[in-house]
Amino acid sequence: MRQARFPVDEPLSRRPEALAGPARLDGFSRGPELRCAQTAEALGWDAAVDEALADLDHGSWRGRSLAEVDQNELLAWMTDPDAAPHGGEPVSAVLKRVADWLDRQGDVGRLGVVTSPAVARAAILAALAAPAAAFWRVDIAPLTVTQLTGSPGRWTVRETGLPLG
Repeated sequence: MRQARFPVDEPLSRRPEALAGPARLDGFSRGPELRCAQTAEALGWDAAVDEALADLDHGSWRGRSLAEVDQNELLAWMTDPDAAPHGGEPVSAVLKRVADWLDRQGDVGRLGVVTSPAVARAAILAALAAPAAAFWRVDIAPLTVTQLTGSPGRWTVRETGLPLG
């Protein structure tokens, strides 16, 4: 993300030697991307891959900068949650996918998850029952912690933006 390009499946730009994650976790999951695997490894987590935690699919825009994509298409994508001019996944689909994932969590205890900013945004919107239009209004910095508490249908955003490690 340092180069302001849509993600492909790039490695971390800086591989941390070790990170300290939240203490006392009962399980670990991660998105399928290489950067998620590397972050989980740096945390010392043997995290199970969960496709529901995959980053938003940017389709034909993968690897391209904002300046390299059609600006009218970009505007449509950022203002219409159902738009997918890149041929990938619309924002509304990632919102539904993550909300469904949260609904399936049941009694999992304290679960540590490594995923993308898009999935963290979607989880926050699901917890707040916020509209899809709020997706771009949540800023998730790399290597930060977002913590949700509760259970399906009753999620609360406890904190977000806490530096990891």
